[in-house]
Parts: sequence; C-alpha cells; structure tokens
Amino acid sequence: MRDLSPRSPITWALIALVVGYAAVLFGLPIVTVVASAFQKGLDPIIKTFKDSSVQHAIFITFSLAGIAVIVNAAAGLLTAWVLTRHQFPGKRVLDAMVDIPFVFSPVIAGYAMIVLFGRGGWLAPTLFPIVFALPGVLLAKIFVSLPFVTREVQPVLASITPEQEHAAYTMGASRWLTFRRVILPEIRTALLYGLVLTFARAVGEFGAVAVVSGSIQGYTETATSFVFRALNDRNPSGAYSVSLVLMIVSLAILILLNLLKHRLTARKG
Repeated sequence: MRDLSPRSPITWALIALVVGYAAVLFGLPIVTVVASAFQKGLDPIIKTFKDSSVQHAIFITFSLAGIAVIVNAAAGLLTAWVLTRHQFPGKRVLDAMVDIPFVFSPVIAGYAMIVLFGRGGWLAPTLFPIVFALPGVLLAKIFVSLPFVTREVQPVLASITPEQEHAAYTMGASRWLTFRRVILPEIRTALLYGLVLTFARAVGEFGAVAVVSGSIQGYTETATSFVFRALNDRNPSGAYSVSLVLMIVSLAILILLNLLKHRLTARKG
C-alpha cells in the first residue's frame, strides 16, 4: 500500500486543523464534565446517586432503552427483510419512511404523540395512559431509534445471494433453520452494530421524551431530563454527576461500535 504520510506544510496544517477541531468539539466537553463532576470531591456525587429520584431516572432510562432495543431488533429485522426480499406497491415509500426519525424533530415527534395518544387524542387509550406516563417514554425511545437496525442490516441482507438459501431448502431445512444457520451468521455483526446504535440513541434521547412524558420527577423523569432539571434548579453537582454516568456509557458504546465496525469491515474485506 502506498505511503500516505504527510509531505508538505499544507498537509500538516490540515491535519492540525482537523485534530484541533475534534479536540475542541469532542475533547473539551469530556474534560469539562469530568472536572466539574469531581470539582468538590466525591461527596456531592455520592449524595446525588443516593437520591431516589435520580436512581429511578437512571433505572427507567436504561430499562426502557433495553426494551426499545428488543422491539426495534424485531421490527428492524422484519423491515429490512421485507425491503430486500419482496417487491410490492409502495416499497419506495416504506423505504423512505424508515428514515423519518432521522429528519423529524424529536420535539415535534413528542407533540405528535400527545395529539395521537393524549386525552381526547385521535387514538386516546382507554385502559391505561400513554402520554405523561412510562408507555409514552418507551414509545418515544422506540420511535427515535427505529431506523438503525434496518439501515445496518439491509445492505448486508441484500448482499446475500439467494442460492445459499435455496441450497438449504433443497436439503430439507425449514425457513427458521435456514435463517438461523445461513442468514443470521452473515448479518450478526451488522445486527449488533444496529442494536448498539439503537441503545445509544434511546439512552440519550431528550426532546421527544421530555415532551411526551412531562418529566414528572420520580415517575417519568429520565436521566437526560434530570440533567436539564438540575441545571434549572441550580444544582450543577447533580447535573454533572448524572452527565458523567451518561458520558461513561457513551464512551463504552463508542469503543464497542469501533470494535464492531472493525469486525464488519474485516468481514466485507
């Protein structure tokens, strides 16, 4: 492979510009959160996490994000399968609709859920509340993280030749056995990549969740909503402490994504 090491001052200047930009945009916020969280020692951090409302906010953040991952794993796989293996009227429309959460404002999505499922809404539930309740929080997390599994799995599914499946069918394998033994090993890494992205998006969501949940302390308040409330309540220690947890989770997800990306690239190569 040809050596692409920099050979001119202009190249070095461009590299320095990009590295400096990344350091300011990504590095400084991380340093700021860590330094601010530990500015007054461990006591404020411990006090923050002893608060039952903080514990509840963190619990529902990660538990509902986990449920969103399960739902979107099934929905994303099914959608990717339909889009790659079937032809039907409106296929292009469905394919475009998958990307709606990417371009739709989360705040507007939350408001739309209130219009649909709120009191007097078009689809107002009769058995249990959705808006300003935990089902609304879950619905918001599912919506904003919906495209990731589909978009990661879809191109890999499209690259699998039908001959492999037909060979399995001729040998007497059922559709489920064919999927588990032939297709799943091929899409496993892409699926995991999509699931990790789904979890990260669901954990970090604020706009749609804040609107549809009302951020009720001790009930529908999530970790991101607590950070927002703590800043408004002039409680920087609490805001930075919970932000530190979210940042650690984000960095762990980033490391995992890079490992999966390397594995996916190696498989394609």
